[in-house]
Amino acid sequence: MKKPAKAASRSAPATGEPLARSAGKVKTRNTTKTFGQKPSQRAAPAAKSPKTRAEKLTVAQVVLERLKAEYPDAHCELDHTNAFELLCATILSAQCTDARVNMVTPQLFKAYPTAEALSVARLEDVEEIVRTTGFFRAKARSLVGMANALVDRHGGEVPRTIAELVPLPGVGRKTANVILGNAFAINEGIVVDTHVQRLARRLGLTREADPIGIEKALMPLFPREDWALLSHLLIWHGRRTCFARKPECGRCVVQDICPSAGGVE
Repeated sequence: MKKPAKAASRSAPATGEPLARSAGKVKTRNTTKTFGQKPSQRAAPAAKSPKTRAEKLTVAQVVLERLKAEYPDAHCELDHTNAFELLCATILSAQCTDARVNMVTPQLFKAYPTAEALSVARLEDVEEIVRTTGFFRAKARSLVGMANALVDRHGGEVPRTIAELVPLPGVGRKTANVILGNAFAINEGIVVDTHVQRLARRLGLTREADPIGIEKALMPLFPREDWALLSHLLIWHGRRTCFARKPECGRCVVQDICPSAGGVE
């Protein structure tokens, strides 16, 4: 006996059109790689990169020189007076503006001026202070946990290496680079936040989408002594001209060498 034919619902339509998944719509595959990042952190579209390393180095040199001239006072905009304060402020800056963090940290630093003081703080008290920075419960846990780790492992002092910083609660490679470059003038890497991520791709310096890949792509293109400054320059330009949604290409100092100029929505 012949086997009964499969149900018609499982066969393709006679027209050869793909089966609709729901409500008559065809599901398409999303090929954009996000590397586990939230939508607000996804990389901007990558512009066509210069073909050779020499061309990338030339573009990088021009970008660095022009942004230095445009932003001679570029610096870390998180208010701090020492490495511990910068570490706290950087942890709080996740998904929050620097301006908002700077409104919160004076009270935090007054209440807990050292790692020792913060390590014995009541979690509820820290939560109340940092509430307006968003994700305040997680940030409060990270702050107190970080302070405890500093006391237990480093005598209350902020360490000066990536390997020692990254294991601290609330600290990743980006935060570690912020501390090393700005508190200790150690250029171990390049800080890649959403602005650096966006500009590096728009300028065609890399097609990498994740922050670590972008950092690895940028490091060989710029002098090591300028790595910390480079991040500030790109961040300042991203906040003042090369906006995420509608960049002002008409007044951009690098628009003539930017492959994305005039074509970014």
